[in-house]
Amino acid sequence: MKAKFFLSVVLVLSGLAACTTAGRPELSGMSFSDEPLIGKFIWHDLITEDIDAARKFYGGLFGWSFEKGANVRGKGYVIARSGNAYVAGLMPIESQADGGKISRWLPFVSVANVDDSVATSTAAGGQVVVNARDVPFGRVAAIIDPQGAVLGLARSAIGDPDDKTTAAAPGRAVWSELHTSDAVAATSFYKSVVGYDAKTIERRGGEFVVLGTHGRTDGGILKNPVDEWKPAWMTFFGVEDPAAAAELAVQLGGTLLLAPSADFREGRIALVADPSGALLVLRKWAI
Repeated sequence: MKAKFFLSVVLVLSGLAACTTAGRPELSGMSFSDEPLIGKFIWHDLITEDIDAARKFYGGLFGWSFEKGANVRGKGYVIARSGNAYVAGLMPIESQADGGKISRWLPFVSVANVDDSVATSTAAGGQVVVNARDVPFGRVAAIIDPQGAVLGLARSAIGDPDDKTTAAAPGRAVWSELHTSDAVAATSFYKSVVGYDAKTIERRGGEFVVLGTHGRTDGGILKNPVDEWKPAWMTFFGVEDPAAAAELAVQLGGTLLLAPSADFREGRIALVADPSGALLVLRKWAI
């Protein structure tokens, strides 16, 4: 299964390399930074075993529209748009013969130098899923941290989507958070690989690590609330009402794993799985 997942990540990165719609992408509704926004999560890709179900699910849940990207090794890469901004890519993969599920969201973080970050990752005990490679908008790679979570690295040649473009709103990725088996080790790893500053705070449920650079808050690290869960970077999507959005997700073929509760983050989030098993968090967007 690991080899299959590695191939799926290669396909995603190849999809990014061919990430164009018919003609040039329409970027007039987006703006980009003049300087790299190191540590910012600038793109999210869904690796899915049922792209038709994924389009129906995310289109119905978030109101996304979809544009066809270039075929990659015979597979069609799909680009999702929310309003005037591109927000995600969808890459289909084949189902596992043994019935195992590997569908997941793969976030990409902005780094100063992809090759340097890959080298640092390896020296710190990580694995390289896909070596650094050039794509039309810059350079990308994918790594697995020592606890087993997968992350994409990116250095954009056109600037990173700025805070105006990525401002929290319904249907947009609004937060990225690592759930891991060893928060201390993971914090050290990402400080070295990405260049994060890290601050540990006390929060209901235990310690939480806030990641950021230059005074900006970019993401967080939390010890897995359920020991059986595999370490993973979780993508949070903005919604108006987490409970209503979770109910809609179920109606669209998803599975509710954690309903909003006043005992957990003040009832502001819900955890669901899409029809092919990819996890996502629904978060009340008004922060």
